Amino acid sequence: MTMPPWQPVTGHRDQLGESPYWHPDEGRVYWVDIPGRALRRLDPRTASLDSWPMPHEPGCIAPVRGGGLVIALRTGIFRAHEWGGALELLQAAPYDTATTRCNDGKADPVGRFWIGTLFEPKHTPAGELFSLDARTAPMRFDRNAGGVTTANGLAWSPDARTLYWTDTQAHVVRAWHWDAATNALSDERVMARFDAKPAGWQPGQPGYGGRPDGAAVDADGNYWCAMYEGGRLLQLSPGGQVLRELATPFLCPTMPCFGGDDLRTLYVTSAGNRSDDELARYPLSGRLVALRVDVPGLPVNFFIDAPQELHAG
Repeated sequence: MTMPPWQPVTGHRDQLGESPYWHPDEGRVYWVDIPGRALRRLDPRTASLDSWPMPHEPGCIAPVRGGGLVIALRTGIFRAHEWGGALELLQAAPYDTATTRCNDGKADPVGRFWIGTLFEPKHTPAGELFSLDARTAPMRFDRNAGGVTTANGLAWSPDARTLYWTDTQAHVVRAWHWDAATNALSDERVMARFDAKPAGWQPGQPGYGGRPDGAAVDADGNYWCAMYEGGRLLQLSPGGQVLRELATPFLCPTMPCFGGDDLRTLYVTSAGNRSDDELARYPLSGRLVALRVDVPGLPVNFFIDAPQELHAG
């Protein structure tokens, strides 16, 4: 693969960058550093980077309609009305926080917030997918799917009828028909399956293409998937065919998002908690990088919550 002209947009190295999104009203990129227990935001016009320490690992975040953030920490889902503000608990974690934490997630096209979970022992597929609907009172919290080890790759098609969800550990991307009104999933199918890591494989060796991590969907409905330990992004058709392969300047890309005023800037987070040899070979590991692409992505979805007085009532 020929390396595209990626540009680092910050000099900061995350331990494990994840959950990036472009905020259209602010012109900023937001993301999290999970083991670094911090939220990041960057203004690419000024290269100004802000960091906000978290009390526990943040798995994913989304912007809130009307301002602020919704944040999935290990211990539950929280609402912050402003950057650096107080964290208001919306939903306690529905799992054992000693073995499980929130991982990949985002808001859906109608305003719910979804989180997938990661079962840290990784010896059984105990990860699940949940959604929080706070548009009316009382809030509704649902378990929508399960049977994975490492939840990742959550995304929706442009027509909001297909939901994608990945089990990174199993090297599988699945798709469902999604009914936005009822929040029901049906007609599950395997959209893409990748070869498992060969026994004894070590980072930097040939023979392994990586495993599917975070993802984003473009305006044409194609699914852009980060291939962790594969050093590449894949653009997949809705049927799972590989349309394009982009080499990344790190072995472990974690999640893409589309940004810029025209949504044609592809941002990618990555892992920096890697071996010294790998960091020497891939010095941009853990950095946020950007690349201009031809097809725009879908804009970020906003979480919608009812007024506080409605919840209180």
